[in-house]
Amino acid sequence: MFRAPEEAPGVVADAIAIGAEVVWMQLGIRNDEAARTAEAAGLEVVMNRCPKIEFGRLAGELSWSGVNSSIIQNRAPQPPRPRQGKERPAPSHNRSYGFETRAIHAGAAPDPVTGARSTPIYQTTSYVFDDVDHAASLFNLHNFGYIYSRLTNPTVAVLEERIASLEGGRAAVAAASGHAAQFLIFFTLLQPGDEFVASRNLYGGSLTQFGLSFKKLGWKCHFVDPDDPGNFRRALTPKCKAIFVENLANPGGIIVDIEKVAQIAHEAGIPLIVDNTLATPYLCRPFEWGADIVCHSTTKFLSGHGHSLGGVVVESGRFDWSQGDRFPSLTDPEPAYHGLRFFENFGDFAFTTKARAVALRDFGPTLSPMNAFLTITGVETLHLRMDRHVANARTVAEFLAQHPKVAWVSYAGLESSPYYPLARKYVPKGAGAVFTFGVKGGYEAGIKLVESVRLFSHLANIGDTRSLILHPASTTHRQLSDEQRLVAGAGPDVVRLSIGLETAEDLIRDLDEALAATAA
Repeated sequence: MFRAPEEAPGVVADAIAIGAEVVWMQLGIRNDEAARTAEAAGLEVVMNRCPKIEFGRLAGELSWSGVNSSIIQNRAPQPPRPRQGKERPAPSHNRSYGFETRAIHAGAAPDPVTGARSTPIYQTTSYVFDDVDHAASLFNLHNFGYIYSRLTNPTVAVLEERIASLEGGRAAVAAASGHAAQFLIFFTLLQPGDEFVASRNLYGGSLTQFGLSFKKLGWKCHFVDPDDPGNFRRALTPKCKAIFVENLANPGGIIVDIEKVAQIAHEAGIPLIVDNTLATPYLCRPFEWGADIVCHSTTKFLSGHGHSLGGVVVESGRFDWSQGDRFPSLTDPEPAYHGLRFFENFGDFAFTTKARAVALRDFGPTLSPMNAFLTITGVETLHLRMDRHVANARTVAEFLAQHPKVAWVSYAGLESSPYYPLARKYVPKGAGAVFTFGVKGGYEAGIKLVESVRLFSHLANIGDTRSLILHPASTTHRQLSDEQRLVAGAGPDVVRLSIGLETAEDLIRDLDEALAATAA
């Protein structure tokens, strides 16, 4: 450890000479050239990372809550008793495990007391402290552990680390819903009077949250047409602190050019936030295209069975929160923690730590252990389900595109879609399973259609094993004006489908019969 970047080459040379295993740079110190030299010599480099977390990781401990340890553990951690019998193999720190493996294993280990292999549901409110000093260290964030389940819970921690791993992020914090996750993001970023820019093609609830409810907190959102990335640049003001987009926007499934928008955000010194709910990390990982924060409604495809609400925020760990003094909530002393500075102390997972330690603590939109367990179970089959979702969606979209009672289909996986080139770039495995189409006959025909299906479920959700249908203008986007609905892709003729895992031919027959009923 050392105090200045220019000291790094000499320290690395000494470390190589004495056969050291780890080179550790103090928080806030970066020297990429020295780091590459150390890695080429076989040393592990710890740079701009929290010492408390790294000591645990190097010792083979899974995350305390949400930090991506990159450990795969197939044996129960040793309980606190004298070691007996054979030494257990050390957990793997290998970061090259495939997506499917991490979807099943990341963040979890057999229970240290019982050996139970499935992640237990820790249905408890609080946790016993070792002594008074231990309790004080936890409350002061000097050490990591469990205090109260509003903040941290072992079941929730497994889910947080798993999603952080799948997204390729540094750390995650879970919340009670997707809306709660968005609130955690903006409360951590913004001060009263601050602004941000968002795509106008968002889920109707997000349009209302950003455009109306956030105003009461003194936060202003500028909505723009995302088809031209330059619109984001033109909407920026000196008070803007972030850009927000949906990847595969709900309801129309349009695709934003994430890489270009990320460049615009970074030129302005602000983070790009991407809602990756519809794509999931199986189809697209926005961090690979420059995003800084990713959020999900885990209620949808990650959970995947329509039985558990949840949300999550993941940070990349790459954004420099100290630039330009624009993010005082992360760089200035925090009064609630005796002047602690989150970015100075926690480095590449400062954002999620602040979101947990302040926003989650004070507002309490906590994910329940039961819902975390159900979501973990869903994530383990995400890769299998998404392949089937995408295949079915493409088949149904192709059918509708040729149907005489359908005016248009908005699915980026069709070659006729204007978003098809972006789909090939960002979601090469498939353009998701949520899309819209226009039924001839307008509003009344749309209502008739959703009331005539027999297999599709008419309800306000997406990402279920079951196929779902909705008329957005009369439901999810009902609170918006006619003009806002048109702009959001929820006009009077629009019908939204979330394609499930059923037999594709059965879905086609159900839609065909319901479309025939619209002319009756």
